[in-house]
Amino acid sequence: MKQSAAVRPDPTYFRKAAIAHGAALDHRGAIAIAPIPGFRLDQTIFKTLASPIARYVARKRVGKEVYWRRADAEQVQRAYEAAREAHPLPEIAPELLRFLVEECDFDVEHADGSFLDHLYFCFEYAVHHGPEGSPLVMFLHSVLGTGTNTFAMTADKIPAFRALVPENVYRHVEAFPSVLRLLYTDLLAHLEAKQHCPDDLKEVRMHRVIDDATIVLEGAELWKALNFQLMHLVDFLPPANWAAHQSDHNFILFRRLHRLLSDAGKLEADVDYTPAPTGQRRAGEVLSPGTFLVSHIPVRASWVMTCRAIAQFSADCGHSLDFALTWR
Repeated sequence: MKQSAAVRPDPTYFRKAAIAHGAALDHRGAIAIAPIPGFRLDQTIFKTLASPIARYVARKRVGKEVYWRRADAEQVQRAYEAAREAHPLPEIAPELLRFLVEECDFDVEHADGSFLDHLYFCFEYAVHHGPEGSPLVMFLHSVLGTGTNTFAMTADKIPAFRALVPENVYRHVEAFPSVLRLLYTDLLAHLEAKQHCPDDLKEVRMHRVIDDATIVLEGAELWKALNFQLMHLVDFLPPANWAAHQSDHNFILFRRLHRLLSDAGKLEADVDYTPAPTGQRRAGEVLSPGTFLVSHIPVRASWVMTCRAIAQFSADCGHSLDFALTWR
């Protein structure tokens, strides 16, 4: 890691607002957005993208700087401090932190700051708004891999890692990268078709990303895992002007997953979401010609491109995207 896991970073105002309000928020009118000069995709978790088109799209979507109006930033800060006072963050076991620092490599940038910043955001959000037992899962969710073939540790370290966390936490951590990738297959379509009887789901059988081993989650565990994915997606959403960014692939997945969990009665995490009015004009966002073009990619085309990229990532690391749902 670039910084000690024992030093909790100060979240961005975007993250503070999400934590304070338990919501995905469109900050249109409160912020200004501009491209980052000289932004380098190869320093981020998206460095493994192979397709020139996918790399171009990712660079335009990720390489942005957010500037807050002072009054809005101060309002967010007050709300965040009140939330932190109401929900003190639990300590993480020193031996677990030691393992993460000494045995894992998170030396890669996230879309917004360091990877450690991202992990702590997920942890804090889950402390305030997650299902029971979720904060540690959210802090550790990327230990066994990400969606873009970056791995913090090797598979031979799994037994040592597993010994440091409760079994129910480990089961979700090892499944997290797999569930993330399966959301870009037809898993969601299968679940949507059965959303009227969610408790009839008995189990899902899938493959672990890091070594392709077969793993199984019970039905209730999968629904909980989808809540973890929803909280995780909050950190990848466009910061503002949602009406103009409908084709952002993380936003597409967030909308679909939020709708599924809500309609199935399985939304356990506090993740409020209010869609932006259709046709709402951009505010405070400086667009380069490339950024303008990327924002006008059709939703369907953006989704297909992302699904193909995920399939290629899995093929490249020998991970099977095959899965099997068993219903009662």
